[in-house]
Amino acid sequence: MSPLADRYGRRFPYLRLSVIPACNFRCTYCLPHGYHADAKAAEPLSLAEITRLLRGFTELGMHKLRITGGEPSVRHDLTEILRTAAAVPGVTKLAMTTNGTLLTRRLGEWMDAGLNAINVSVDSLDRALFARITGHDRLEDILHGVDMALNAGLPSVKLNAVLLRDVNDRQLPAWFDYLRDRHVGVRFIELMQTGDNLAFFRDHHVSAAGLETQLLESGWQALPRVADAGPAREYRHPDYAGRIGIIAPYSKDFCAGCNRLRVTATGDLRLCLFGEFGIPLRPLLQADEQLEDLVRAVGGQIGRKEQGHFLHEGRTGITPHLASTGG
Repeated sequence: MSPLADRYGRRFPYLRLSVIPACNFRCTYCLPHGYHADAKAAEPLSLAEITRLLRGFTELGMHKLRITGGEPSVRHDLTEILRTAAAVPGVTKLAMTTNGTLLTRRLGEWMDAGLNAINVSVDSLDRALFARITGHDRLEDILHGVDMALNAGLPSVKLNAVLLRDVNDRQLPAWFDYLRDRHVGVRFIELMQTGDNLAFFRDHHVSAAGLETQLLESGWQALPRVADAGPAREYRHPDYAGRIGIIAPYSKDFCAGCNRLRVTATGDLRLCLFGEFGIPLRPLLQADEQLEDLVRAVGGQIGRKEQGHFLHEGRTGITPHLASTGG
């Protein structure tokens, strides 16, 4: 069926599902003091609840699914989640965003389970700077895992780098060298303000506009956006095997191309990463017979989706940090 549509004509074939809020990194822009569990928080959705959730969303036209966290590989049954998701009729693209710490050990079983796209967080190609940003000296192992994914023929391999002013925003030449012979995409993401990072945001936010100017001046060419793609504006260059994408949430009309919904690890539907509310779906995931009620509930909420976020006004909604919703 055609994907769910909102009152602004946007369609939503893409679901981002967080499977756990915990993360084993201490990234300066997200969880600088590490993850601390809330003793009162509900447990993440079970495998059965996830299965029912995905069946409901495919009934509404979802065909692209991205598994996120926190860090999804912290969850011990991740491979089973991937296998179950891949088996849901209608899911044609199964992606995952990860920090890559388990890539060298688990890539094979994840691909066997049905994973066909991966985004790995790599905020710098400089080992010392990577350790400073993430709190972990794991860059070499993670990049080895990325090369393993490329050599194994994973259809889509991308890297994510959050742009931080005066930290990693002048490293484009190193990325050019990396992309010259690798069929990989790198996504440069503008730092976003969240509920608990205002001081850091003010110190380190940098617009991606300057980076895009550098790309164009270096001969990179903008590509048309693919129908079910994420929010990146993508560029290619004839001398490079890899591609570069820019995710600029503060740019004009960023939300006009929104095509994704989010569900948190405990089953709340988020119509926007920076929305003011969540809609609890977990009560509708307790039995297979609730499928029609789930579909009706999600379809009935889509009309509440705003035309855009309110980040320019400093309104970050109920997102305390990106790990809480899956970024």
